[in-house]
Amino acid sequence: MDTFIREKKTEMLQLIEQLVNIDSGSYNKRGVDRVGSILKEKYEDLGFIVEVKEEKDFGNNMIIQHKNAVDPKIILVAHMDTVFPEGTVAKRPFYIEGSRAYGPGVVDMKASQVELIYAIKALQEIGSKSVENIQIILNGDEEVGSITSRHLIEEHSVGKEYALIMEPARKDGSLVTARRGGGRYDIIVKGVAAHSGIEPEKGRSAIEELAYKIIQLHRLNDHEKGISINVGLIEGGSSVNTVSANAVAHVDIRISEMEQAAYLEKKIKEICSKTVVSGTEILLEGSISRPPMEFNQKSEKLLHIIKDVGEKIGLKVRDTATGGGGDASFTSATGVATIDGLGPVGGDAHSDSEYLEIDTLPERTLLLARSIERLSE
Repeated sequence: MDTFIREKKTEMLQLIEQLVNIDSGSYNKRGVDRVGSILKEKYEDLGFIVEVKEEKDFGNNMIIQHKNAVDPKIILVAHMDTVFPEGTVAKRPFYIEGSRAYGPGVVDMKASQVELIYAIKALQEIGSKSVENIQIILNGDEEVGSITSRHLIEEHSVGKEYALIMEPARKDGSLVTARRGGGRYDIIVKGVAAHSGIEPEKGRSAIEELAYKIIQLHRLNDHEKGISINVGLIEGGSSVNTVSANAVAHVDIRISEMEQAAYLEKKIKEICSKTVVSGTEILLEGSISRPPMEFNQKSEKLLHIIKDVGEKIGLKVRDTATGGGGDASFTSATGVATIDGLGPVGGDAHSDSEYLEIDTLPERTLLLARSIERLSE
């Protein structure tokens, strides 16, 4: 299997180049679906059945499993969208420099899509029946919170024993065993406008009220416990000499444990239930919508298995936690043992310098294939 994968390295890079050179930002439905159509054909050539879930505003989602699969126990999740706007590929298409490949979405996660396909090819090459024990969800909106695909991931996680999430490995090669959950809130304050020079006493400043709220929200931060509240964007007012009649704060919430969600939701509602500046009104919108991926006993056992597989192929497997969200949170929340970061190694995702460490592509493909085989024993 090792030899087969290494011999396919050039072929894998060619497919990565083809996928990278398609603009497939989350809001570019046509581009995401174009990537999906290429992947659909690849899976069908391998004897897999592809069920396409049509979406109106975002890229279509796909449920994929072998034609002989009966009750697969492993779910794999990989997204087809990127964060880059249409036209990015024209400015900086795929290219290779030294031991790295560059391009929009090259590691997050076009290379992971190719790794998954070639892991299956390698298993088929040795006649492994483990390809019948996997179900794959390819989604088109992960980068904007898996708006349409979350329910698919959760629905198909039920009854599974293991979830392997194809986000790229960290820069040092680590797998991901924990992710923070979180959500977004909008705090909308309405005040009363007035001329700040002629009759300021008649005004009720929405900006002043919002300032009180920002201070109260930031006091909820507890970084030791993994609680993070950040008012990252504010807007309001109409002119410098007018008492502001409106103000809005956009708030990012991060949690490390699911129990923290109820506590924070209660505190945020309490803060926004009363005003300091009389005559102002507050409207609170949003929620904590993404559960955290917690490192539990089930996931720890799965990690040990993957580490053992890594040892047997000469690869030292490390793990880490990350603050970013991802689809692993949804599989983990359904009670399935979950490990993330099973894609190849790279870095600088979401930036102009995003890269893939080319030499990690064969070894991570082998790790994935052998892990699927081991978990199907």
